[in-house]
Amino acid sequence: MNIKQLVLILLLLVATLATAQEKYTISGYVKDIESGETLIGVTILEKNLEEGTTTNAYGFYSLTLPAGEVELTYSYLGFDDKMEKLRLNQDISLNIDMGTTAEELVEVVVRANSAREQVQSTQMSVDRISMKEAKALPALFGEVDIIKTLQLKPGVSSGGEGTSGLIVRGGGPDQNLVILDEAIVYNPSHLFGFFSTFNTDAVKDVQLYKGGFPAQYGGRLSSVIDVKLREGNRKKFVTTGGLGLISSRLTLEGPTAKDKGSFIVSGRRTYADIFTRAINNANEDNPDFIRIPDYFFYDLNAKLNYDLGERDRIFLSGYFGRDAFLFDDGTFNFKFDWGNTTTTARWNHIYNPRLFSNMTFTFSDYDYLISNSFDVFDFEVGSGIRDYNAKIDFYAEPNSRNSIKFGADWTWHEFNVGRLQFEQEGESLFNSSSDFTGWEANAYVSNDLEISKKLKINFGLRLSSFFSDSTFYWAPEPRFSARYSINDNVSVKASYTRMNQYIHLVSSSGASLPTDIWYPSNSVVKPQISDQVAAGVSVAIGNQFLLTNELYYKWQQRQVDFRDGADLFINPNLDDEFVFGRGYSYGNEIYLEKKEGKFTGWIGYTLSWTWRDFDDINDGNRFPATFDRRHDASVVLLYELNRKFTFTGAWVYNTGRATSLPEARFFLQDIIGQTSGGIGTVFQERNSFRLRPFHRLDLGIVMKMFLNRPNFEADLTLNTYNTYDRRNPFFIFFDTETDDNNIVTGITGKQVSLFPILPSLTFNFKF
Repeated sequence: MNIKQLVLILLLLVATLATAQEKYTISGYVKDIESGETLIGVTILEKNLEEGTTTNAYGFYSLTLPAGEVELTYSYLGFDDKMEKLRLNQDISLNIDMGTTAEELVEVVVRANSAREQVQSTQMSVDRISMKEAKALPALFGEVDIIKTLQLKPGVSSGGEGTSGLIVRGGGPDQNLVILDEAIVYNPSHLFGFFSTFNTDAVKDVQLYKGGFPAQYGGRLSSVIDVKLREGNRKKFVTTGGLGLISSRLTLEGPTAKDKGSFIVSGRRTYADIFTRAINNANEDNPDFIRIPDYFFYDLNAKLNYDLGERDRIFLSGYFGRDAFLFDDGTFNFKFDWGNTTTTARWNHIYNPRLFSNMTFTFSDYDYLISNSFDVFDFEVGSGIRDYNAKIDFYAEPNSRNSIKFGADWTWHEFNVGRLQFEQEGESLFNSSSDFTGWEANAYVSNDLEISKKLKINFGLRLSSFFSDSTFYWAPEPRFSARYSINDNVSVKASYTRMNQYIHLVSSSGASLPTDIWYPSNSVVKPQISDQVAAGVSVAIGNQFLLTNELYYKWQQRQVDFRDGADLFINPNLDDEFVFGRGYSYGNEIYLEKKEGKFTGWIGYTLSWTWRDFDDINDGNRFPATFDRRHDASVVLLYELNRKFTFTGAWVYNTGRATSLPEARFFLQDIIGQTSGGIGTVFQERNSFRLRPFHRLDLGIVMKMFLNRPNFEADLTLNTYNTYDRRNPFFIFFDTETDDNNIVTGITGKQVSLFPILPSLTFNFKF
């Protein structure tokens, strides 16, 4: 072999090695073949190389692989796997449509990643709810509520009987960040908290983060509830609706241009006020009749999207909802209404196969108004908060083992803490209002990195800042999570997160109410801080069962409470009413879920402790928080008997709410020993009393109706709420007992309960 032949061989070897090291990227959107909706969380895997990725929150994926023959498998529960073989010698844009060729065995199965995929993810402390699942479960008055479905997960409980507020790992309702299509919803409830504002017909995806928060989220301490609206059917016009006992809903959707865009409009309204007005009008001439108050709520969701080209998509969505309570007997007129408005404009852009961005502009508004009219004067009282937000998020995939997210956002806050106005015969007698402004700016970066097949980590940093009342705060918020795979079916996970909360909910109750007031941080009221660590094990059993066990510990600084006897109503000096302290919450969450088959559901149990420690409360001694729940258990079962009947059931139990009740009463007497009527109250430690344990069984039957009409679907859903008629405590009041001489002889505590057994029937249709 001469030198020329040797050089030629070496050049060919170098060229071969260079070619072997060459990599290209496959990217695109994954959609439902029937509706054209993008799919979130689809798994894409190259089985020979064992390299893969998943679609992001907008249905986009990017996978970088070595040049050559590749075989991709696209997997998503509820859909047939899609196989694609291709020769990779350049970057390829590949959009995928997924569907089903066989009839689904189970309509109510959880539509999330498979058990094995969840085991292999670095993400922990997260729950995902499908709309089919939420619609199948029994609901109060038959009104489907995704927030109440989340309350059935371990580590999550309600603020009280019938409420839609969430208590997540010992945090209050104000410590939950609720997002609807990127816009913040400040009071996500109707009917004084009994129902949430989310119409399931318009919702595409719901994820609840209890810990290990991704770096793009911030501003709250306890949880993130990320709700995404559906985009609408791109293939055909579809009408969906339901008729219930207290409300009806209707959804219209369809294409705006062939395979270019779509729209969806979804509305819901209660109609109890129609019946109450009819009863009031029928008894208008009856002087002994006591008028019934009118109450109703409504909400409207709308979304429009359009493809500007292969690289650009734009979205415009909005939500508008109000509650209205009215009582008018001719001499006294009382009106109370509250509601939310949100608007979102988004632009998705693909810079190249490895870089994707989403630019968002949002508007959020929440307000309430109480107005009273008497014979001689009128008065109004109200409050509200308004946000203007802009943000940009980038998703980069340098290679198949490295995923980077980074971005920034800016928010302008307008706080109307309290406004009060008195008028007499149209002339203003008194007008007072406390208004504040503030801005919030944040930036973040995170990296999901596969170090080896066994070890995968996610690390990130969020820089948050807030300015209000000439006071500036900023803070770093590190995030870290890791997954170590023992094998394909077993992994151990751990996470650490720091969060800051710059705005606070002024509330004198344990649950979020319409009259609560949002208040900014300032020189006196400093931002709340939370650090949380969690560790757990995840086990996939046959890819049908998922078993997780998580331990968590959360400690909080600068927790906000109120001094005893605080004046919260139209107080221009609320700073003087606050006290500040520390909080601790820790526990163990066990979760077993069956994800496929005729029999699905889950069992969850949480053992937890939540404490508060304030120098100015309870003599500086530690006391249980209102949200402390020692034991919390849930059992959810769904069984498809056949194509026509599906049976569902949910049982919940939790330790009674901690509250403060008088330890003793004493009577004031005159000098001859007769009771004067004055009664004194003796309180001991804060929250030293427990209400009775809460438990309830709900049952339901879904009966599909097969009519001889093409493209028409219908079902009847029969529910019984509180099936065994458990009278759970709502609150305790005290009744004074007297003798025939009107002398106080004793005081008796009495429990008030809300709901006995309540059946409901709902007719759902789609065509």
